[in-house]
Amino acid sequence: MSAALRPAPLPDTAALLDVRDVSKRFTPPTPIGDRIAALLGAAPRPATVHAVDRVSFTLPRGEVLGLVGESGCGKSTLGRMIAGIYEPSSGDVLFDGTPVMRGGRKRTARVQMIHQDPFASLDPRMKVAETVAEGPIAHRLVPRAGADAYVAEILTRVGLDPALRQRFPHQFSGGQRQRVAIARALAMRPDLLVLDEPVASLDVSVQAGVLNLFLDLRRDSSLTGVFISHDLGVVRHVSDRVAIMYLGRIVETAPTATLYAAPAHPYTRALLDSVPRLGQGRGIFRPIQGELPSPLAPPPGCHFHPRCPHAGPRCRAEVPALLPVTPGGSAACHLHHGGVGRSEPA
Repeated sequence: MSAALRPAPLPDTAALLDVRDVSKRFTPPTPIGDRIAALLGAAPRPATVHAVDRVSFTLPRGEVLGLVGESGCGKSTLGRMIAGIYEPSSGDVLFDGTPVMRGGRKRTARVQMIHQDPFASLDPRMKVAETVAEGPIAHRLVPRAGADAYVAEILTRVGLDPALRQRFPHQFSGGQRQRVAIARALAMRPDLLVLDEPVASLDVSVQAGVLNLFLDLRRDSSLTGVFISHDLGVVRHVSDRVAIMYLGRIVETAPTATLYAAPAHPYTRALLDSVPRLGQGRGIFRPIQGELPSPLAPPPGCHFHPRCPHAGPRCRAEVPALLPVTPGGSAACHLHHGGVGRSEPA
C-alpha cells in the first residue's frame, strides 16, 4: 500500500506536550531618563507586559491543537515557549516528560517551529540546500557526505523540485519559501511542530496548497502539532481540538466539532458570530464591543469582562477557572460555574 493511501495510525493517548501553569512577562530595559528620575526618587514603575498568564493544557501524541485569538493575545508567545525559543517566566513546558528549556537553553530538537513570514525566517545568504542541511548535520542526524541526498529527499517530500536546492530564498515565491521552511523543520525529524500563522502571509490561492501539504504530512507521519492562527476557517479544517485565547489566558478548549457547534464562552461565541457563512442570508454584523485591554495593565477578574455583555460583579473580582462544561470541553466563565452575581447598571 502506498504512503498516500496508508491509513493514519491511531493517536497515542499519552500526553506528548504538557504545559503547566505557564506565564511569560516582558520588562523592557529602563530608559536613561527613568534611571535619572530614580536617583531623584520619582521614577515610574517598570512597564511589564503580561503576554501569557498561567496557561495549562496537555496535547496527546498525534493530535493537532488549534490556538486561536486576536492579535496581541499571546498565542505566538505561547508557541515560542513551546518551541523552546522563549523561556517561561514561571511554570513548565514539558515535552515527553522533559522540560523543553532549562537554564536558558533548548534541550530537545524534536520540537520545531514554522514561522509566519518565510522570507524573514530564512537566511537570505544561505542556499536552500545549506538551510535544510544545517540542523541535521549539526545534530548528527545525517553524515555530511549524505546531506545532499537527504536534502533532495526532504524537498521532494514537501513538493519542491530538488534541482532548485542551490538557489537562494529570494529566488522562490512566497508559497515555495514556506515549503522550504517546512522542509527545514521536517529535516530535524520532529515529533511536534509549532506552526505560527503559517499561511497568513500567503495569497489565498497559495494557502490551500500549503495547508494540504501539512495535512498530507500529518497523515503520513502522524505528526503532533500546535497550529496558531486567527483564521477560524483554517483552524476548523486542520485541528482536532481548539483552544481560544484572550489576553494571555485560555478561555475555552474543546474538540473542534463541539466548539464550532456549541461555543461555551461569550468570547468564543462572539468570534464565531463574526465569521461570514455562505447561505446564511442577510444579517446584522455585531462586532465585539470595546477595545482589547492593554497587556501592560490587564483588568482584574475575568480579562474579558469589560467587553462581555453578561459580566457581573463576580467577573470583575474573581478569575474564572478553566473547568469542564461539555464532554471533552472546558470554559473559564462564571456563567457556567455558579453565576456572575447580581447585574449592575451600566
